[in-house]
Amino acid sequence: MPGGRLTQQERQQIALGLADDLAYAEIARRLDRPTSTITREVMRNGGPAAYRADLAHRATERRAHRRKQAAPRGQGAPVPADGRDDEAVREYEEAFTTLLTQQGLPRMTARVLTCLFIADAGSLTAAELVQRLQVSPASVSKAIGFLEGQGLVLRKRDERRRERYFVDDDVWYRSTIASAHGSARIAETARQGVAVLGRDSPAAARLENIARFSDFISESILRAAEQVREILHAKPVTGSGDPAEPDADRGEGVPHPPGGPVER
Repeated sequence: MPGGRLTQQERQQIALGLADDLAYAEIARRLDRPTSTITREVMRNGGPAAYRADLAHRATERRAHRRKQAAPRGQGAPVPADGRDDEAVREYEEAFTTLLTQQGLPRMTARVLTCLFIADAGSLTAAELVQRLQVSPASVSKAIGFLEGQGLVLRKRDERRRERYFVDDDVWYRSTIASAHGSARIAETARQGVAVLGRDSPAAARLENIARFSDFISESILRAAEQVREILHAKPVTGSGDPAEPDADRGEGVPHPPGGPVER
């Protein structure tokens, strides 16, 4: 696959492909580019409905210009202390954000979550998020509120009484549990409709099928989440055959989601 940045002509071809309702994979094939490149390009520039080739090209040029201005002058930039390639990190952050938006998260919410995921500490204050993402405090607050509701982010105060938002080793467990509870609520609401519409009606039969399906999915997700959590958090066995002491950094002892242990 060819490398390098997309040209203005390629962006025009992307716009034409979107107008013809072509899939990202087909557009990528025609341009001999990876599908991920096309997906990232479209999602970072308004999505399939709002993508404009000229605007996308100018936005890319502005980003490149800002990065050039921020780079230290001299015979080459020093290697970062952590050994990471800043450009590669930015590209990865954008790719992860794009993936999360494809999964249904609003873009700002996806940016906040990705920022927390790739932070070594796994936690940031609201002010740090505002600075890193160059957005308003209100945007961060709204995104955090949504993520908390999905069980993806926790908050607590640090030693300086600042509120910090963080993700830990149980982040996907909590999110999965929240999803399972959502499926259970769908089943409950669907069954309410069965009684309202009359059990012998076609609509009631449809709602009962939705309820049964949602019940099964919810119970299966809860069982799988608990089993995987037990496996991932199992204490390693020492040479003497005894379980090793818990390691705080591995996430042992992380409390259950708010509301107590998950009911089986």
